Amino acid sequence: MRDFKATRAPEPNAKGLKLRVQLLFSLFLLLLGVAFGRAVQLQVFEQEKLRGMAQDQYVRQIEIPARRGDIFDRRGAPLAQSVEVDSIWVDPSMLPDVRQSARAMAKVLKMDAEELTARLTRAKRFAWVKRQAKPQEVAAVKGLGLPGLGFTKEPKRFYPQRELGAHVVGTVGLDGKGLEGLELAFEDELSGQNSRMSGFRDAKGRKLLVQGAVDQLQRQGAAVTLTLDRHLQYVAEKSLAKAVEDAKGVAGMVVALDPKTGELLALANYPRFNPNTPESSSRAGMRNRAALDTFEPGSTLKPLVVATALDQKAITPESVFFCENGAWRVGRHTINDHGSHGWLAPRDILRTSSNICMAKMAQVLGREKMVAGYHAFGFAERTGLSLPGEGRGVIPFPKAEVSLATQSFGQGMTATAVQIAAGIGALANDGVLMRPYLVSKVVDPDGVVLLENRPTEVRRAVSTKVAREVVGMLESVVGKGGTATRAFMEEYRVAGKTGTAQKADPVARGYSDKRIGSFVGMVPAEDPRIVILVVVDEPKTDVYGGFVAAPAFKEIATAAMAHLAVPPSRTAAPGGVVAAASSAPAAAKPVAKATEPVRPVLVEADSESPDLGTVRVPDVQGAGGREAVVKLLAAALEPQVQGSGRVVSQTPAAGSLVEKGARVTLELAARQ
Repeated sequence: MRDFKATRAPEPNAKGLKLRVQLLFSLFLLLLGVAFGRAVQLQVFEQEKLRGMAQDQYVRQIEIPARRGDIFDRRGAPLAQSVEVDSIWVDPSMLPDVRQSARAMAKVLKMDAEELTARLTRAKRFAWVKRQAKPQEVAAVKGLGLPGLGFTKEPKRFYPQRELGAHVVGTVGLDGKGLEGLELAFEDELSGQNSRMSGFRDAKGRKLLVQGAVDQLQRQGAAVTLTLDRHLQYVAEKSLAKAVEDAKGVAGMVVALDPKTGELLALANYPRFNPNTPESSSRAGMRNRAALDTFEPGSTLKPLVVATALDQKAITPESVFFCENGAWRVGRHTINDHGSHGWLAPRDILRTSSNICMAKMAQVLGREKMVAGYHAFGFAERTGLSLPGEGRGVIPFPKAEVSLATQSFGQGMTATAVQIAAGIGALANDGVLMRPYLVSKVVDPDGVVLLENRPTEVRRAVSTKVAREVVGMLESVVGKGGTATRAFMEEYRVAGKTGTAQKADPVARGYSDKRIGSFVGMVPAEDPRIVILVVVDEPKTDVYGGFVAAPAFKEIATAAMAHLAVPPSRTAAPGGVVAAASSAPAAAKPVAKATEPVRPVLVEADSESPDLGTVRVPDVQGAGGREAVVKLLAAALEPQVQGSGRVVSQTPAAGSLVEKGARVTLELAARQ
């Protein structure tokens, strides 16, 4: 039998098949090696990275914004505070229709629908809808019931006093960073420290805290206390606004300081702005011009030149100068006076504000000594108010005769309003210049004082005798025949000086027809408690400081004397004739004779004898809002105004005996 197995021919592809098997085996072996190598790489070399990526799926580090520190006035009234508000965000990928959802949200939030739509379209998983929204806006958005919406708490800066002191306090941006004023100057101290907390994320991406709430003290900024007095700041801003508006000016400034300590009690600017709505004001309108801007002061600096000349013994109080009857040629220039004057002594030079006689006095004093005198009074050096961009001012050396003449009456040089007030304050403080300051102290949440300012003597500018002589001369400025009779006060002795400066024209390189009207004064003259500078920029109705600025000074000074509880300088006999309480020199304290009982003019006879800390509520029924507020402030009371128009009711009632500083609510209504 034939053996078929033996006769079967061998397969021709056996060798190829074996080769393919070997190749597949090698390939699988290689893939297995790659997989093993990758596993080693992931498990050993990239272990930490992968663990972090895994945790990122459900663990989140949540940043808690710091609560910004508060800003207070000298009596603890809040000027700037932070509150927690809701900000609205959305995950656009979860919205069913981005365009339609954006329009719905824009409608309830009163936003631009196209702008919101574009913002949501650009974003993938996160987009802000509105930051720092109002409670009613948050409720309206929640009512839409849209998926993907989120709400997070953010600190928002709030200014409870609105426009009051806004230029000093400044503003912050949406990110909570300071943009202007003290908010910018003390950014590091006020901002505090943001904190981080660990939290889980659920399947829908919602954040779940796993730790307790962070201690507020750990993320709160320091508190800043100012030297400003809210009551005096209010009166200063209101009086300045009225002065600028009545004069049809473009701007104005007020500086009120305590000459004995250098504390700034009020620092007002006009136009005003509301820091709660900074978008409605221009950047220039937010500028604290009183502290930052420099300008040519004009005649308000004449008392400083007179004081320097007396202190250097270049003149005496009895020296006389010929005022050339109103016009005097200096080289190619002519210096003019506002009136025609002959021979005048220093007192009358200040009373009439003669430019010609001041120029002649400067010639006697000399260039070096006049410039040195200005420096001694603090000009051409920053006062150190801790405000960014504070002006310094310049005093060019007067090489030409006309430059010497113009600088003697405050032209051809520049200064800030604070420098002017501080310089006159040195005369009020018996010749000692005090460093003006605005920030009293900075305290962190733990009570640690980070910064504290105290009264600091800069230098003695002139002798005590000379300072008192010049202050006595300045009393004639507000008296009969002076340039500031509108600053005269019945109850207090006032010393001051007017100023009417030409404004430089940088284009024409000369002086324009625009003016700056100002008045600086101290009250009471025999023992000054406050120095007040009022500046009106580009007045139209009248250019002279005695007309446009002096009335505002009087209004502010009246309220200040009552608020500071300063006894009147003048008294009234039983017949009602007003007279000075003493015929002593200006530096002496008023003394009343024991045999002639007197009483202050403002004090009314009463059957009761109220304590020194109490006062009777004045009757302001029917008075206008501004008039009523001034009367209450003059009585050392705090007005709270409701409505507008004239007073129709007041609480407590007129004649009630209340403590000083008590609140009096006024209800105002317009006439029918």
